[in-house]
Amino acid sequence: MRRIAVSIILLVAAVALALGSREPQIDPRLKNSFRRPELNGWIFVHLEGTPAQIGFQHGYLLANEILDAHREVKNEVAHDEKKDWQFFRDAAKNMLWPKIEQEYREELQAIADGANAHGVKLDVWDIVATNAWLEWDYYVKYYDKQHGDNSRPAAPAERCSAFVATGSYTKDGRPVIAHNNWTSYMSGERWNVVFDIVPQKGSRFIMDGMPGLIHSADDFGVNAAGIMITETTISRFAGWDPDGIAEFVRARKAMQYSRSIDDFARIMKEGNNGGYANDWLVADNKTGEVASLELGLKNVTLDRTSDGYFVGSNFTISDKLAKEETEYDPADKSQSANARHIRWLTLMAENKGKIDVEAGHRFLADHFDTYENKVDPDERTLCGHVDLSPRGAQPWQPPYGIAGAVQNKAADAGMVSHMELAAHMGHACGMNFIAADHLRKHRQFAWEKKILTDMDAGEWTTFRGSSGSSGSSGS
Repeated sequence: MRRIAVSIILLVAAVALALGSREPQIDPRLKNSFRRPELNGWIFVHLEGTPAQIGFQHGYLLANEILDAHREVKNEVAHDEKKDWQFFRDAAKNMLWPKIEQEYREELQAIADGANAHGVKLDVWDIVATNAWLEWDYYVKYYDKQHGDNSRPAAPAERCSAFVATGSYTKDGRPVIAHNNWTSYMSGERWNVVFDIVPQKGSRFIMDGMPGLIHSADDFGVNAAGIMITETTISRFAGWDPDGIAEFVRARKAMQYSRSIDDFARIMKEGNNGGYANDWLVADNKTGEVASLELGLKNVTLDRTSDGYFVGSNFTISDKLAKEETEYDPADKSQSANARHIRWLTLMAENKGKIDVEAGHRFLADHFDTYENKVDPDERTLCGHVDLSPRGAQPWQPPYGIAGAVQNKAADAGMVSHMELAAHMGHACGMNFIAADHLRKHRQFAWEKKILTDMDAGEWTTFRGSSGSSGSSGS
């Protein structure tokens, strides 16, 4: 009987071991990472570890969204740039990759590996080319010119409204920053991830972004060193250095490693390739200082103050930059960039001493057209509605000019101290975007039908960086 009992015990143990071995094994690279359920249109992911671990976590947790975003970018870029996807894969491999430092090579490769592990078949060149998608406008103009075609217009205007303020302009005398992202509705409805990243080196940071990208791309984020960052694009800019470092790499590095405004300016200027040329708005929460870095390829201007503000709406600051590097007319008040600039100056003056995050929410929902001198949501209002304008896209803009302010972010000094940002999906004014209505009014965009979806306006939601120990790995 004793032998039988022992045999039964051994048999039960063997069965238990066999059953246990069939349980799904969590990849150790996913340790401390997690993804939360969608909230008001946003997906929150926490990534932590070495570059390879962060990349794998990113690729695995957002695999399906990465594939969806990649397909959207691939379609949009191919349509607007008139080049096939292999053209951009080759440029990513042969031109961009040699200038990408090892840390970000490892992360980019690992994003592809993580996506592959979750059944999504993309390779590293797809990931790099997708990360650089906002730079391809600039590269293609340069490429075409090198091949005898000077017909392509300068890179598009009307990308974003933003401000940063401090000192006597804010309610508590400390920095406040806010931004809305203007892009196509196709990409905008996919620009819905809040990344909370704890890298092995550099500072922890929290930023908005698209699935698959190592940078924010619309460049709103804060880091644990107290640096607050955003930007707006320089209108109708033309310039490219094929020997430079990709903008998406410099922007990510600046988000991760900047501990001061000087750090930020140095990182962004080093190896500047001219891609995705922006006026960067930055604040240092430790000192209360704010700055504007207008980063052209030939002309760079850094202004800073501890008592004042900087605003962005795609206008140029430097007349020299406007003349030498753009096809932009600073004197034309009917242009979106100039009309919104005038509105920003009015709002800053009217709200001096009262600016806080709630004021930022109101500013980003503003519908006053300074050229028409009335409330009229269109391409000249801070809450952009290019699709509602009777003028539509400007002649120099590719088709994705028919878009608007697709999402919004804001933060103040107190929020930054707690690694927080507030985010609002869709138009801050509360208008919903209905794809069928858009396509019916703008039949030239019928090609978007398969990838364009509705985008409801959400509500302002505060996200805080979370410890990996409080979440669970997997998706």
